[in-house]
Amino acid sequence: MLRTWTTVFFLALVLVALALPAPSQAQVAVGVSIRIGPPALPVYPQPVCPGPGYIWTPGYWAYGPAGYYWVPGTWVVAPAVGLLWTPGYWGWSGGFYAWHAGYWGPHVGFYGGINYGFGYGGVGFAGGEWRGGAFHYNTAVTNVNTTIVHNTYINNTVVNNTTVVNHTSFNGGPGGLTARATAAEQAAGREHHIAATSIQAEHEHAASQNHAFLASENHGRPSVAATSKPGVFSGHGVVAAHEESSRAHADRPPSAMNASNHAAVQEDRPSNAGKPSAQSSNAKPHSEGSHASSHPSNESHSNASHPNNSHSNEHPPAQHSSGGHGEKPGH
Repeated sequence: MLRTWTTVFFLALVLVALALPAPSQAQVAVGVSIRIGPPALPVYPQPVCPGPGYIWTPGYWAYGPAGYYWVPGTWVVAPAVGLLWTPGYWGWSGGFYAWHAGYWGPHVGFYGGINYGFGYGGVGFAGGEWRGGAFHYNTAVTNVNTTIVHNTYINNTVVNNTTVVNHTSFNGGPGGLTARATAAEQAAGREHHIAATSIQAEHEHAASQNHAFLASENHGRPSVAATSKPGVFSGHGVVAAHEESSRAHADRPPSAMNASNHAAVQEDRPSNAGKPSAQSSNAKPHSEGSHASSHPSNESHSNASHPNNSHSNEHPPAQHSSGGHGEKPGH
């Protein structure tokens, strides 16, 4: 009798396990853990913003069956008004490098202290902010054509207060960053979050199918480092990674290349940033964000940095909402 009940019990457990849904792609990605850290972040210019409402999401190294591959940075629109993007990051824990997926939320959370550039300087986001239902761009650190996009402002203080100046792409472990979440980032981490949109997921999937994006093929310098629209890896609006030697000018728009010779060597400063401030470099240098002047051109600019709190995804949301999940197409 006891054996019969035991058999019934185990059969019930098997049926329950079979009834459970398979984990989503996002859940599996969060669980990825490997023993080899990702390559340094490549240096690349930022494509010009396609139009009002688009928000920059930085490029990153993802991991697949063939190893690390590059997911190009791109402009997208938030799934709802007021939501900002917290980039994902690789973190060392328990002898493995694990991927902490990015997310949308009302405030920017912890992303490992990684200096992704273009407003993501390691803490917060300085590339823009929401005002009255519209996203306004800080042209000190983002490449926006002000003849098309009129919601702009200039805040150069974020350039002078850069906290991280390197290309290291992971937190913790040998050679990794040692940043820890601030109280504000911890609070942001407890807020309601929305996972990457379907457009972002499709963008990453498309990158995973491109053999040229593998680190083993491009040696850390992808030919498509960033793109104006998600999933578009050729044609206008696509930019390649730069040689390390060109980094001094990589984050400066054409309008400022002749502004001052001494500013040319300030790696984390935008074209219109004024006098340079001393910066230190450690570990593997990290991609810094390009910046546009008060009247940026349609040229691409390269990574600069510093914190603040605001971002969003692919066509501008139509109305105020904190819980919307839809994203308008616009590729």
